[in-house]
Amino acid sequence: MSTLTHKVALVTGGSRGIGAAVAQRLTADGAHVALTYAHSKDRADGVVAAIEAAGGRALALQADSADPAQIGSAVEETVRAFGRLDILVNNAGTGAFGPLDQLPLEDIDRMIDVNIRGVVAGTREALRHLADNGRIINIGSINADRLPFPGGSVYGMTKAAVAGLTRGLARELGPRGITVNNIQPGPTDTDSNSADGPNAGNMLRWTALGRFGTTDEIAALASYLAGPEAAFVTGASIDIDGGFAA
Repeated sequence: MSTLTHKVALVTGGSRGIGAAVAQRLTADGAHVALTYAHSKDRADGVVAAIEAAGGRALALQADSADPAQIGSAVEETVRAFGRLDILVNNAGTGAFGPLDQLPLEDIDRMIDVNIRGVVAGTREALRHLADNGRIINIGSINADRLPFPGGSVYGMTKAAVAGLTRGLARELGPRGITVNNIQPGPTDTDSNSADGPNAGNMLRWTALGRFGTTDEIAALASYLAGPEAAFVTGASIDIDGGFAA
């Protein structure tokens, strides 16, 4: 029996990158997974098709994490489809970079709405359904702790807020056996931050291992935190960054 058999997970922002890898890993480990997407229906459907082709069960739900009503509906639809909720992965996120006095306010608002408000709203709704001994896994960023380049102040602020929320919720939910943890990836090879992109050279110099991480490596950590062996891990921000913050 796989470690997550009979578990149900919701992964926000699961149509690509880290979210897609997490959704596929959780289903490979036995969970049924709902994943949200804001715009990329074709990509989300492709992730579901790949999961089903491998023998898993998955469901794609349109929900913009900046809209609390949409993310709340996604939680409700997950429970209707699969009967329960055991694991919430707050993966959806967005970033915009530049000097604070030049960064458009709409970009700042979008980061706050998705990276902070969306995590709070999704978690708040999920707690109405989340089983005791469940799991909340936030996907933050190493930039919450280290920003070696200019232009990332607001993005770093939003990810630091996720780390703070993680610690507070761990205290609140400990009596129910629900663990809350925060994964902080460093440079990771995705379509929005590729290992051969224009900023890759600097990113590589800032790591100890001299390479980008893979989405599968992030997903493996998420699967561990979702499983029974991580039952004593809570309130933690765990760096998976190739030594970016070393």
